[in-house]
Amino acid sequence: MPPSPISQTELVRRMTTSLDSLAKVGQFSGVAVVAKNGVPIFQRAYGMADRERGIANNPETAFNLGSINKVFTQIAILQLRDAGKLDLDSTLSKYWPDYPNQEVARKITIRQLMRHTSGIGGNIFDPPAGGKRNDIRTLKDYLPLFVNQPLAFEPGTRNAYSNAGYVVLGLLVERLSGDDYYTYVREHIFKSAGMTRTGSFAVDSLPPNTAIGYTRGDEDAPLSTPLRPNGRDLPGRGSSAGGGYSTALDLVKFVQALREQRIPNGVPAGLGIAGGSGGMNAVVEGGLPGGYDLIVLANLDPPAAERVARMTREWLGVHDDDGGGGN
Repeated sequence: MPPSPISQTELVRRMTTSLDSLAKVGQFSGVAVVAKNGVPIFQRAYGMADRERGIANNPETAFNLGSINKVFTQIAILQLRDAGKLDLDSTLSKYWPDYPNQEVARKITIRQLMRHTSGIGGNIFDPPAGGKRNDIRTLKDYLPLFVNQPLAFEPGTRNAYSNAGYVVLGLLVERLSGDDYYTYVREHIFKSAGMTRTGSFAVDSLPPNTAIGYTRGDEDAPLSTPLRPNGRDLPGRGSSAGGGYSTALDLVKFVQALREQRIPNGVPAGLGIAGGSGGMNAVVEGGLPGGYDLIVLANLDPPAAERVARMTREWLGVHDDDGGGGN
């Protein structure tokens, strides 16, 4: 990897100055960590984890990751492939013969689901029929939100971001492994990396030291718009498409475990992934110039974390058109 264009001392100084300024004007609340060889060289927390109870964020606070959970689902699918339980280019119907929409299942492949080229649409953020979002507690609860919809396009002909497709992948993990999705990723990914504070928690029983998300209702809303907790916008529990929780230090461990190949079928450690929605924004950047890994977790609307990551990449000589990032 290329060397850093600035010294470690200068990087830490810029991180400190910029985050202090952003937090002061209400544009950042969360945790930022820069690590080298798995060891933090910058680690700071800002703002409140629970504004109503006056609890501040700290370096061990867990945050909602949004779509970053999809990388765990990708790894789980690749592990099952290497265990001989699936072929990425086979159709969904081969492994799920009673999938409720066989017209769709016979057309789409596992690889297309992973690459967002399957054509599966639908909004997993809708409430279930006759219920509310808080009623969604398992991956099976998400399925009726989209399963009967026709494909948005012929599989393989376009690329369109599909949360629903990743719910299907998570359900496939359950069918082929015999574990529920949450147990599978804990046992086969998180434990391998030593990640002890990562999981998908019920929104009404979050573990201690977990940040509540705060949203203005619109990413473009002025800073004068009052913040409100985002709990009513969340499902009862996150899915294989997103909505799990982790800490910055657990994610440092994750990237280091990828680098050391301690996670079977782990993706490359030089990954750039992001997730965001109302009251949450998270970024993981591995293998930046100089050997740095960057984790930024925020309990505010985007681009609270992405703004910090973009500045850091620029300081390290990485431009957005060089790759990295993505929800």
